[in-house]
Amino acid sequence: MDRRWVCIATLGPIGVAALVYIVVVRGFVEADADHGLAWPLLGALPFFVLGMWLLTVTRSRTAVLVALAATAMLVGSAYETFLQRNIEIMTEPWFPIFNVIGLTADATATSALLIVFATFPDGVPELRWQRIAVAFLWTPMLVGPLTLLTTPHVVMSPYIGISGDGIPNLYVVPWLEWAAPAVHLLVYQAWPAVILGLTVLGTRALFGAPEVRTRTRVMAVTVGTAMVAFALWVFLPGYLIVELFVYATLIALPVAAIHGILRYGAFDIAPGDRGRNVARSSNLLITLFYGVAVAMPAVLLSDRIRVVPAVLMTTLIALALLPVRSWLQRRLHRALFGDRERQFDMLSELGVRLEEAGEPRDLLMQLASAVRDGLDASWVRIRLAATDGVLDSSPVGVAGDAAGEPLLSADLVRGEETLGRIEVGPRFHGDYTEAERMLLRTVAGQAAASVANVRLTAQLAEQLDELSASRERLVAAQDDERKRLERDLHDGIQQNVVAQIAGLRLARNRLQRGELTPDVLAELQDQARETLTDLRELAQGIHPPVLSDNGLVAAVESGVARYPIPLTVEADAGVRGERFPDEVETTAYYVVREALANTAKHAHATHASVALARSNGHLRIGITDDGRGIGALEPAAVATGGLANIRDRVAALRGTVTVSAAQPTGTTVLVDLPVDRPGAVAAEREADRVG
Repeated sequence: MDRRWVCIATLGPIGVAALVYIVVVRGFVEADADHGLAWPLLGALPFFVLGMWLLTVTRSRTAVLVALAATAMLVGSAYETFLQRNIEIMTEPWFPIFNVIGLTADATATSALLIVFATFPDGVPELRWQRIAVAFLWTPMLVGPLTLLTTPHVVMSPYIGISGDGIPNLYVVPWLEWAAPAVHLLVYQAWPAVILGLTVLGTRALFGAPEVRTRTRVMAVTVGTAMVAFALWVFLPGYLIVELFVYATLIALPVAAIHGILRYGAFDIAPGDRGRNVARSSNLLITLFYGVAVAMPAVLLSDRIRVVPAVLMTTLIALALLPVRSWLQRRLHRALFGDRERQFDMLSELGVRLEEAGEPRDLLMQLASAVRDGLDASWVRIRLAATDGVLDSSPVGVAGDAAGEPLLSADLVRGEETLGRIEVGPRFHGDYTEAERMLLRTVAGQAAASVANVRLTAQLAEQLDELSASRERLVAAQDDERKRLERDLHDGIQQNVVAQIAGLRLARNRLQRGELTPDVLAELQDQARETLTDLRELAQGIHPPVLSDNGLVAAVESGVARYPIPLTVEADAGVRGERFPDEVETTAYYVVREALANTAKHAHATHASVALARSNGHLRIGITDDGRGIGALEPAAVATGGLANIRDRVAALRGTVTVSAAQPTGTTVLVDLPVDRPGAVAAEREADRVG
């Protein structure tokens, strides 16, 4: 059987029986003003309830010590009650042995509590001398047998108020009487053990490692205050304020133990079990302390006031402490599960905040602010991820003074894509609970969809702006092309035609005068031939006939001889023989021309190449040179020059353009254009020809 259940089955009935006996005898059978119920009800009972509860939730040896100490306190009070009501047994020869019960009960309570306090919160001191000192804290438990064997009279517990000096001890061993003074000073008087236990606790709280000092500070202060209260009780007996101080510190000790459970896992209660186990019994503990606090003044003042004032005082105190009880329950549940009310408010308001946020930055600021308020965090920051999943170093949404490493984080995940991360700084009060960690993950999951939608909206708006700008550039380019055609027609062909008209008028006049010669007609014929050549060159600049007649590869190769630097064109037989849609061929041709024009104008290259390939429904074109590279261009030339025109033309067909550095030098422009399935274009053109 589990050790803790053995202890519950043994100590529980003993403690309950002792308490019932004390209350029945002192409170009902022999009730009087000086009932003496203050110590068992206000001092021992809170420890007993705490000890029994600890045995139900942990296997810690320290929990056994708490239950043992509380049970011993109740047994000692029961022994005192029995002896004071049956004083005649002190004349019995067996009384010295019976008296050992009272001595051992008091000593057990003292030793067990000293060990609990000295080794708080996990029951194991850090240093070797401290562990040795803790072992000596058990010596008060030897008081019963040692006084029985060494002292010729009966040694009574100092708390009973009866002296045993006149009662002979028939069980004394004469040759051990010499040790009676040492037993009295070292064992009967508990102060040496108390000082030793306080020394262990004090050195751990003042000079231990930082973590040890933090975990023992509250208990050390509480125990030290209780020792001061007991010292005042010894030297200033009979003062009501001192008694109130004593019992208040006794109630504070279990409260300090519960604080150690919640914050530092005292009594080996695991973090995952603290909330469930403490919540299960928190109402019982709070109700117990509430009842003790309400009853304390009436119990302590029972010999000074009448019944009616005592009832009225108790009622008023109960009413006054109700808000305190409610506050304790809220604080306890907040320590266990976090501020649920505020967290639920955060979840309910989060949707409204996300709906009101239109811009991505506004959305993330609202999200960071909501998370900070809901988790009581010092700061919250949100970082977005790039398309490759790498988090941006600069946060977009920040609430509070975000500095340092986060204590909590949760990724914003939509499907299998990581959109960003919520990072949370330290909490203003206490540590984050598991419930708050789960809440952060819930909020991240809820907000991911909104972040994805707003980011998509922003991307669409950006693409729309880019599309509008692209169309404006295309319109501007078309307008520039129209103006160039007008200028070429006006400055070139138009002047030739005007000159030919003038020549024809002169030829007619000469013909009328009979002066026309064949040379004049030959000159007019040459002028007409030049005009025709100019018209063909102009038409080829708009749409070369070779592109319509022989396809894309032939059109690209037709300009190789006229290119100012060596140029090679690479294409397999499949690409050479395939005809692509008109818009694809036209776009590809002018993209190649524009890229080669940029190379000739800016790259200072000695060689260039064009590669065309067909793969998976796409036409891929690579234009490479060995020039000075894209990095040497001015930013304005990249943004508004030929590369911008290339991107605009390709984007109109939903293609992509990638510009990168070539190896070892130069620039590579990769163009990817989606095309129809193989053979479809040729079949359509054949059908048009037949039709």
